[in-house]
Amino acid sequence: MDASIAGRQQREIYAQGMSGITPLIPTDFYQLESKAKKVLSKKAYAYIAGGAGLQNTIQNNLSAFSKVKIRPKMLKDSSQCDMSIELLGKKRTSPVLLCPIGVLELAHPGADIAVGKAAASLGVPFIFSSQASEPMEKVSQSMASGSRWFQLYWSKSDDLVKSFVERAERCQCEAIVVTLDTTLLGWRPYDLNLGYLPFLEAKGIGQYMPDPVFNKLVDDGSYLPPAGKTKVNLHTLLTLLRMNYRYEGSFFKNLVSGRALRGVRTFTNVYSNPALSWKEIAKLKKMTDLPIFLKGIHHPDDVSIAVSEGVNGIIVSNHGGRQVDGAIGIASTLPEIAEIADQKLTIIADSGVRSGADVFKALALGANAVCIGRPYAYGLAIGGETGVRDVILHILAELELTMRLTGCRNIDEIDNSMISIDH
Repeated sequence: MDASIAGRQQREIYAQGMSGITPLIPTDFYQLESKAKKVLSKKAYAYIAGGAGLQNTIQNNLSAFSKVKIRPKMLKDSSQCDMSIELLGKKRTSPVLLCPIGVLELAHPGADIAVGKAAASLGVPFIFSSQASEPMEKVSQSMASGSRWFQLYWSKSDDLVKSFVERAERCQCEAIVVTLDTTLLGWRPYDLNLGYLPFLEAKGIGQYMPDPVFNKLVDDGSYLPPAGKTKVNLHTLLTLLRMNYRYEGSFFKNLVSGRALRGVRTFTNVYSNPALSWKEIAKLKKMTDLPIFLKGIHHPDDVSIAVSEGVNGIIVSNHGGRQVDGAIGIASTLPEIAEIADQKLTIIADSGVRSGADVFKALALGANAVCIGRPYAYGLAIGGETGVRDVILHILAELELTMRLTGCRNIDEIDNSMISIDH
C-alpha cells in the first residue's frame, strides 16, 4: 500500500479494523444501498431508489455495465497513476462529477450544502439541480471556489428560464446542463403506490422560492393550474401544515395568505415544458455564453443534431432509469455515440454507474467524464457531508486501483483496447 487515494483509504480502513471498527459508509454499492434504506423513510427511499414502470431501465443500466469486461495489460509499471483530466479548459483531479439530484433534504437535513462541501473538498464538480432543496446562492457560498454547474429544467416560462440562467452565471457556475428527458414526470410506481410527491410539501423547490420571476408568477396567478379535488382529512391538513412550514417566509403569513399553496401549485404547473424542442436550445445559446450540455441524450440521431447545433457536450443519460421503462442501458449506447460525436462534443456518462470499475468501463467506452448519482445520495443519508465524501473517495480509490492493476497510468490510456463486450 502507498500514499495514493487507494492506499490511504485501504490503510485507514484496515487500521480501524484492528480496533474492531468497520467503515460507517459501506465500500460497495449494494451494502451502501441496504444501509441507506434502513435510515431513510419509506417515502424518501422510494423517491431516491425508484425507477419507471417495472424498473427495467435500472436493470438494463446495470446489465449493460456487467457485459463490459475489462482486459488488464501486465508489466506496465503501475507505480504511478494520474487520474486527472481536462474538462472545459480546466484541469480536474479526476473524471468524476456529481450529477444533479433533486429533493436531497429527503436524504439528510444538510441536503445540497452538505453535498457541495464534500464535492468542493475533493475537487469534484457538483451539478446543482433545478429541484434542489437549497438555492444555488447558498450552496455556491458554502463551496467557496469549488466547481459547480447548473442543471436546468426548461419551464413553461422563458422568463423564469432566463432568471435561473442569470443566477447561475452570478453564482459562477461553469456550465448549463439542460435536462431533456423530463418534460413530463415518468410513471414511477414506487412513488405512485405511496401517493407521494415531495414537491407538494414544498420540498425540492429551493431554487424557485427566492427567484424574483417565479414570485411574480405566483403573485399574478398566470400559471396556476385548475384546482383539483382533494379529500380533506387529517392527513390533508398535516400536508398543508408541512407545506407552509417548508415554504419560504413566515409560517403564519403563508398559512393565512395561502401563498405557500399558490407557490406549490404554480411550481407543479410551470417547472417543465412538454413543448421543449431544439428551438429552445438555440434560445439558450442567445441567453448565455456559458458552455451548454444536453442531458438525457442516448439516441444516435440526437447526437448528430447536437453536433450540428454547436453545443459543448452531452450527458448520455436515461435519468437513472426514472423516466422510460425498458430504455437501453447507457453502456450499450456509448460506443456508437462516441463514434458519431467524433470528438466534436464532450461526452459525460450518467446512469447505472455504481463503482470505480464502472467509471473505468464508461471511459473505455468513449466517455470523457462520468457522473455519480444514487451512491452519493445514499452516502448523504447515512453520514451527511462525511458520507458523501467517503462515497466519492471509495469510487476514486477503486478507479485508481482498476487503472493501476490493468496497466493504465493515466486516463488517456483507458480506451476500447482495455475492454471486450458480451453480446
